[in-house]
Amino acid sequence: MEKRQLGKSGLEVSALGLGCMRMSFGDKPTDKQEMITFLHKAVERGITFFDTAEVYGPFTNEELVGEALEPLRGKVVIATKFGFKHDPQKGPHPNVGLDSRPEQIKRVAEASLKRLRVEAIDLFYQHRPDPNVPIEDVAGAVKDLIQAGKVKHFGLSESSAELIRRAHAVQPVTALQSEYSIWWRVIEDAVLPTCEELGIGLVPYSPLGRGYLTGKIDESTTFDSSDIRSHNPRFTPEAIRANQIVVDLLGRIAAPKGATPAQIALAWLLAQKPWIVPIPGTRKLHRLDENIAAVAIELTADDLKKIDEAMSQITVVGDRY
Repeated sequence: MEKRQLGKSGLEVSALGLGCMRMSFGDKPTDKQEMITFLHKAVERGITFFDTAEVYGPFTNEELVGEALEPLRGKVVIATKFGFKHDPQKGPHPNVGLDSRPEQIKRVAEASLKRLRVEAIDLFYQHRPDPNVPIEDVAGAVKDLIQAGKVKHFGLSESSAELIRRAHAVQPVTALQSEYSIWWRVIEDAVLPTCEELGIGLVPYSPLGRGYLTGKIDESTTFDSSDIRSHNPRFTPEAIRANQIVVDLLGRIAAPKGATPAQIALAWLLAQKPWIVPIPGTRKLHRLDENIAAVAIELTADDLKKIDEAMSQITVVGDRY
């Protein structure tokens, strides 16, 4: 597996990471032992970058990742996140708001260290901006954790260019996690140039449009009530039908290369910048292998031009949340 550096930080990871959320949150439950075996197989295939968060579960996803990767400490990079507060009385979706107060960040770090079974968190993201806490205070709290040896790198998620600059002035930001894909490109206007200027890596989540860009979803596809797509505007039958044009475009580029739409979607992201590391999530080995094969696909300048020209004529239907 090819390696990439997240910006100028020196943090080197596999060119493709693995989003672990749906192994224990936001979809049908999975067998824990099965997922531990799956995570080991991902490492065997060269994946060294794993993404989790306190809120996934909450807590159970970090526990899964920690248990699975404990024997591989020093060989893998684990990213996790802070920034939500929880109410256990709320059932399966216990998030009750944002909380990035410095004392909360430090409490979450201590708890995440235990669940992940590590001595230091490799990459610690603010999960979402908290309007009630100045970003300088957030960056300062993570800076304290880095100086204490409990965190190695600071990350932000879904932040604006202005917030990135303000945070970076206090504690250098290693990576920004943000939704980015062939059909969600809003960050190209201000956020992506800011990352380039400041030497910050980009970690796109939902690089396959929550599975839609694989071409395996159609109007007849149904989603379990536990699946976050069951109430996502882009997964109504009307939106699925209207957005088929995007999958058709990927299929046209894929066919002469003997590739799949999903592989073209990932190859497109990898071709944008050398410091972009997508984290598609999957729980199936054949999907993982399909995604990994995308790293070897070369998109020509002509391919990229065709995609850009075609997408400029397409209006994607449905909000992303």
